[in-house]
Amino acid sequence: MTYATEHLAGTLKTARRAKGLSQRALGKMAAVPQSHVSKIEAGAVDLRVSSLVELARALDLELMLVPRKTVSAVQSIVRGDAARPAYSLDDDDDG
Repeated sequence: MTYATEHLAGTLKTARRAKGLSQRALGKMAAVPQSHVSKIEAGAVDLRVSSLVELARALDLELMLVPRKTVSAVQSIVRGDAARPAYSLDDDDDG
């Protein structure tokens, strides 16, 4: 398994678990058999773009192609977004 495939498989598995979904539930949502989800996560099959798109949508993920030169900037933004709280406290709020 290549690093890119391993990374995609790991991201899908992590997202599935974070949403508390079983492989069977994710497969049902994405119209992909559970056995195929298992093989994808294990890196045992070549992942078709159509399957990747459906799995990503079911996991509320977005697929995006970015110029290679901008990958580190995009990753930095994504990491920053993940670390940011879902709410903000206004210093001027008398609360």
